[in-house]
Parts: sequence; C-alpha cells; structure tokens
Amino acid sequence: MGGVNRKDLQLLARTRLAEAKALMGAGFPDGAYYLAGYAVECALKACIARGTERHDFPDKKSVDASYTHNLKDLVKVANLEMARSQEAGSDPVFGRYWDLVQQWSEQSRYRRHSSGLAQALVEAVGDRKHEVIAWIRRHW
Repeated sequence: MGGVNRKDLQLLARTRLAEAKALMGAGFPDGAYYLAGYAVECALKACIARGTERHDFPDKKSVDASYTHNLKDLVKVANLEMARSQEAGSDPVFGRYWDLVQQWSEQSRYRRHSSGLAQALVEAVGDRKHEVIAWIRRHW
C-alpha cells in the first residue's frame, strides 16, 4: 500500500462502491459483492490514515494490524469499536447492515454469490439512510 494516502483511500472507497453498484445493475453479483466489501476496507483504512500524525513514527503493532482485509480488525485499529457499537445501538438498521458487512472477506473473490446476497451487501454499504460507508465517512 505504499504511496497511498488518506485522500486516495477516500476516493477508492467511493469508486469501489460506485463500481459495485454498476456491477450489480449489470447483473454481476460476484464482482459487486467483492467490490462493496473493498469499499468498506478502503474507508476504514482512510480512518486509520487520519489517525496518523504527520512526521510521527508509527507504532509497529498498529502498522502491522492495518495491513489486513478483516473489517472487524480494521474497526479496532481505527479506534472505532465504541462508535460502531453506539451507532448499532441507536440505529438497528445500521446494526443489521454492519452484521452483514463484517462477514465479508477478501476470499469472496474466489466464491460465487447470489444476487440477493450481493444486493443486500451493496445496500448495506451504500444505503443513503443507514449505510456503513456514510457512518465511516463521519470518522475519516
């Protein structure tokens, strides 16, 4: 991920979500599912980048933990566990969306996904009222 900064990750999150929606609309649920999850990963990594102070030498443990695709782990590294829990407590739709989103894995690129599951994930990531990306955006 060398040479990627917070703004790059924000743009990638938006782009991957737009691509996921386009693929879903074109009848390609496998790619839509995969890219919707990557949109969340990029958004969470933008949050982690925000927490990095310019010219500070980063903590090795945090850096190593940032190089993962596991969304639950990225929430921890971004110090968003409490905020996520509070949001899920106050917005049950967001809570259900997060439960679905956290099941995503980069290994999904090797799996088939039904249109229903892919549509549910794209909606969870990009639904305007309760979307996971909108919540993450408030922290990046």
